[in-house]
Amino acid sequence: MPDHEERTIPTLVHGRYLIDRGAPARPGRPLLVGFHGYAENAERHLEKLRRIPGAGDWVVCAVGGLHRFYHPKTQEVIASWMTRQDREQAIDDNVRYVAAVISRLRREEGTSEVLALAGFSQGVAMAYRAALGCGLPCHGVLALAGDVPPDVAALRPPAFPPVLLGRGTADGWYTEEKMDADLAALEAAGAAVTPCVFDGGHDWTDAYYEAAGQFLETIRNEGGG
Repeated sequence: MPDHEERTIPTLVHGRYLIDRGAPARPGRPLLVGFHGYAENAERHLEKLRRIPGAGDWVVCAVGGLHRFYHPKTQEVIASWMTRQDREQAIDDNVRYVAAVISRLRREEGTSEVLALAGFSQGVAMAYRAALGCGLPCHGVLALAGDVPPDVAALRPPAFPPVLLGRGTADGWYTEEKMDADLAALEAAGAAVTPCVFDGGHDWTDAYYEAAGQFLETIRNEGGG
């Protein structure tokens, strides 16, 4: 038996996000919001999102994880989204945080109603959770090298947005078996899934960038953004 009592308490934590409005900036653009992987940061992720063909026609935002720490070798400030400790509370905190970011962007940047969410590695789970929990319609999820979290797989939402599901053939973490399981889970949830399997590892590649550009263009055209 533990010799102590554990409790949690809600508190205010400030998050940060980076915005690229494209050039020239104008109202009515669609909104692309992305989530970085473990031990990365918003700066790195924004550079990746910028490389997607056609991203200059979107308002692009990279959201930084709330749980920051220093890289042990470079002392760069990096972040993660959550650990297994107090997992349910962390999920709720993160979804509320992302919903607030998206709402503010809509209000301050004058974006259209078209919304796409992109995640890499650990950030994929955030993209799925935000797509179903941010309180605003999501028109597509770009998921690269990360799996569907169990809390999302257990849901049966009225509508699941289309998904671009990417995996490198040499990715030792997001394996073929994990991708197959995700395909089955997403299709069971009613999602239209576009698989993108490419030569490469646990990283972005030219093949995925090209597929992401085509996916965003389809979302934009169908959503009227």
